[in-house]
Amino acid sequence: MNEASGVPAGHLAVLLLTLAAGSAASEPIHPAAPMNFIFFDRERGRIADPAFLGNGSIAGAQLKYTWRELEPERDRYELRPLLADLAFLSKHGKRLFIQLQDVTFEDRDACVPDYLREDSSFGGGVARQYQIRGDDESTARPDGWVARRWDPAVRARFIGLLQALGEELDGRIERINLPETAVSFGESGRLHPAGFSDTSYVRGVEALMTAARRAFPRSRVIQYANFMPGEWLPWTDHGYLRAIYAHADRIGVGVGGPDLLPYRKGQQSHSLPLIAGRAPGTVAALAVQWGNLDEKNPATGARVTVSELYRFARDRLRLDYIFWGTQEPYYSNDVLPFIRGLPRVPVRGTVDSVTPHHEARGRE
Repeated sequence: MNEASGVPAGHLAVLLLTLAAGSAASEPIHPAAPMNFIFFDRERGRIADPAFLGNGSIAGAQLKYTWRELEPERDRYELRPLLADLAFLSKHGKRLFIQLQDVTFEDRDACVPDYLREDSSFGGGVARQYQIRGDDESTARPDGWVARRWDPAVRARFIGLLQALGEELDGRIERINLPETAVSFGESGRLHPAGFSDTSYVRGVEALMTAARRAFPRSRVIQYANFMPGEWLPWTDHGYLRAIYAHADRIGVGVGGPDLLPYRKGQQSHSLPLIAGRAPGTVAALAVQWGNLDEKNPATGARVTVSELYRFARDRLRLDYIFWGTQEPYYSNDVLPFIRGLPRVPVRGTVDSVTPHHEARGRE
């Protein structure tokens, strides 16, 4: 038994076998088909696109909002653009799924408020991530920034943002998701930020999940959990990723990740079996982001298709949500026509009368 997660050590292998066989690893209480959203990232103006609005089988939009833009100054929350997006979508019978971003993968954009970086009590507010070839840290080059999730002072500020968002939006949006858990600081410790440890990072992510759940008791939360620093499954397994999934099951938070990649070894050994083996009642979502539809099926050598990914998501993982990216030519030629052939989504009421989807599934 792994103490960090309470999951038997052999559970991951069992789940991998279950996933390969295509059998359900939990009670069949999930929907017969996932709901389809379009992931517009920060190109939020695209919600006015007639090809999106006129497709009755698309439930809504997943839009990304950064901590920096939502809290431009300490304790001043700027929600007007977000509320305008919500009102527009609701007017057109579409739902809003928020991705709250505290991490970037571009070195020019830190995406946290300036006060976090200027006040020494926050330790710089963010930490630089690195892209490293293999395990050779001499090849490390900057690869974006991540908020100091392990730092109680920084975490308290992010929790304040969650509370402000919840007060305004809980019950009015479909759901909110926290960004992926994967961060890259190398393994030797030489590139680790001040105060960081693998275990403090696990505890920090769990604390943010708990705070988000409290802030959104009606609309609910999904945590993107794909990889964790300090382990690489199945060879180096400290129970970190499994601890995140176990915590999600306990508190009623959903799980998922930024990429629907059924043939990647990394995903096969990490998030996919844990999503398939999630507890009854835990919702799940995956995004089809940039490059996912460039992948090839190793059994056929052919590029994966939209229908192939959809069937995997529906039958193997029993997802509640899929977020389709807008990479061309796939978005126009493949994604939109495929979704148009699916059953139409029931139209919701106005913003103020929104009833959260899957409301009966959560647990207090």
